[in-house]
Amino acid sequence: MTKTQVLTLLKENRDERGIAHWKKRSVKNNKLKSFGIGLTQLRKLAKQVGRDHKLAKQLWKSDYYDAKVISLLIDDPKMLSRDQAEAQVEELQGGELAHVFVSCGATLAKTPFVFDLACDWMDSSDDIRRRCGYTLLYELSKKNIKAMDDNYYLQRIKHIDNTIRDEEMWVRLAMGGALMGIGKRNKKLNKAAVRVAKAVGPIDFDYGNNSSCEPYDVVKHLTSDYLKKKLKL
Repeated sequence: MTKTQVLTLLKENRDERGIAHWKKRSVKNNKLKSFGIGLTQLRKLAKQVGRDHKLAKQLWKSDYYDAKVISLLIDDPKMLSRDQAEAQVEELQGGELAHVFVSCGATLAKTPFVFDLACDWMDSSDDIRRRCGYTLLYELSKKNIKAMDDNYYLQRIKHIDNTIRDEEMWVRLAMGGALMGIGKRNKKLNKAAVRVAKAVGPIDFDYGNNSSCEPYDVVKHLTSDYLKKKLKL
């Protein structure tokens, strides 16, 4: 498919309620427009488009949020370079695209260099890179990567415990997500993650548009009946 064909496809699937919601919650000075299409539908459309590195780079330049999401979903993990990732992280519209950039089935988490990238970004002085790095850690915690043994995860938990209270809101949320992912791996890591999550408490957040958001309770997720049964806690 061409960029024009993808934009036509998005226009055909526009959602007026989604557009209204976008305008309500969109961050101030955001130059992106939207067709109001939800992520679930965008994933379906991305499968329809198929993997295409060249098209992904073209769609990334669009001024439509939905087109950029399709770009992140259809890129080729074998062709996406670290230089491209570093350039894109600078263009996340103040964080508007950050979560989809590193999660939700997007390509970056599937690249060969993702472990090194996540480690570097978690230790970056840039807020958005730290946010993305910890969200990538959550994604990687679902896999079995040789370099990421229990000792590695325990060191990350310790670092989160030492720094989360001084982080900005979105980084705190990403750290909370990482704690949740790590704590789901086994009994030992669950115990360590729960200890820190209890000390930190539920993480407050808001979208800055007067909407009410329930605090993110990591302990609740890590002490669920399902997880207790799975890990034999």
